[in-house]
Amino acid sequence: MSTGAPAVDRTVRRRRRSWYVYDWANSAFATSVAGVFLGPYLTELAQAAADPDGFVRPLGLALRAEAIYPYLVSLAALGQIVFMPAVASLADRTGRRRLTLGITAFLGAFATMALWFVQGEAYLLGGGLFVLAAIAFGCSVSVYNAFLPGLAPPDERDTVSARGWALGYVGGGLLLAAHLALFTLAETDVLALQPSEAVRLSLLTGGAWWALFTIVPLVGLRSGPVPTGAAPSPAQAPAGGHSARAALRELRGAPMVLLFLGAYLLYNDGVQTVVSQAAVFATEELELGQGVVAAAFLIVQFAAIGGALALGALAVRHGAKRVILASLVVWVAVLGAAVALPAGQVAPLIVLSVLIGLVLGGTQALSRSLFSHMAPAGREAAAFSLFEIAGRATTWLGPLLFGLSVQLTGSYRVAIASLVVFFVAGFVALALCDVRRAVVQAGNVVPERL
Repeated sequence: MSTGAPAVDRTVRRRRRSWYVYDWANSAFATSVAGVFLGPYLTELAQAAADPDGFVRPLGLALRAEAIYPYLVSLAALGQIVFMPAVASLADRTGRRRLTLGITAFLGAFATMALWFVQGEAYLLGGGLFVLAAIAFGCSVSVYNAFLPGLAPPDERDTVSARGWALGYVGGGLLLAAHLALFTLAETDVLALQPSEAVRLSLLTGGAWWALFTIVPLVGLRSGPVPTGAAPSPAQAPAGGHSARAALRELRGAPMVLLFLGAYLLYNDGVQTVVSQAAVFATEELELGQGVVAAAFLIVQFAAIGGALALGALAVRHGAKRVILASLVVWVAVLGAAVALPAGQVAPLIVLSVLIGLVLGGTQALSRSLFSHMAPAGREAAAFSLFEIAGRATTWLGPLLFGLSVQLTGSYRVAIASLVVFFVAGFVALALCDVRRAVVQAGNVVPERL
């Protein structure tokens, strides 16, 4: 008996390390692709295709070229809402979470690599590949998160989740540093690359990074058997979406879980919109070069490593809910500072980047671990698909509001200021949520601190 326990502990630790690596893998898409390079690049392609008044006309719609990327982010979020429940429910019903993770991750990675071929005025091709990659990304993350309850007991999940996010920021930061070096050298005689070629090479290697490191969790994780009685049979749920609707019906008797999802829906929309539109804001409104923007994102990445670990440690002592609420106050301060940033000055942007990094990782990691206590046993993937949907259900609204603000006012500062409503509303909803009651309503063990 005494020799068996350590072996089990080693197995769990090994599987945790494998699980962490998917955060490392997919951070390439979240950071280098969606966060830094693709937005400004697609904006340039749209501007090249625009008429003399600055409009492009896909499907006969007159759209300002500068608003194309926010609209694409909105479209991708809507696509995730449509496809994530079916994919996650299928993973639950079949017990093949690892296979589902692999298919969705590789689909997204290869769509990202295909962005290498996008140039000239082909903003529609680039937009289509981005939307496909983003949908696959969301599906893979909802399945990936479902492994968390099986890897950590309730009182350890904040720490385990934070470590995954921290490693993700390490991976994203290292790759972004390499891309920043590439972008810097491209402007010299060392590489003699055009800036657009450096961007395309960064997109290509971002997809390759995602695909390569996805192999680690696919080898190290185990899907486990199909949970007996935990999910509806195929006859009961012939389509994946049926299982998601069943999960929603179950949550009608768990109002606190629904309230938490509503709170997350609101404040995460603000977080994701800030992240996805920051590069365009910095290049178009602050008139800073893409090299400066990449450096700022690099600082965010490495500040987020310490931020995720520090907020995870605070959550162990004070509870995840309180720490998330405190982080939302900081996010409101971030928006106020962003509106006041002077154009053409690098130092204020760097200071703000550090502040963003300190709260970014912790807000997301603790939201994930807090919700893991509310996921019914055997339906983790379906539950996390609802979590991801809540995280994206209005993420089309944030970029849409951002894009409309730019279209109507021509000011990115007005667009940034408008996002404060998401953080304030999310704070109020989370403050009203009784998270202990939510865990009980889900039928799970209540940890010592929440």
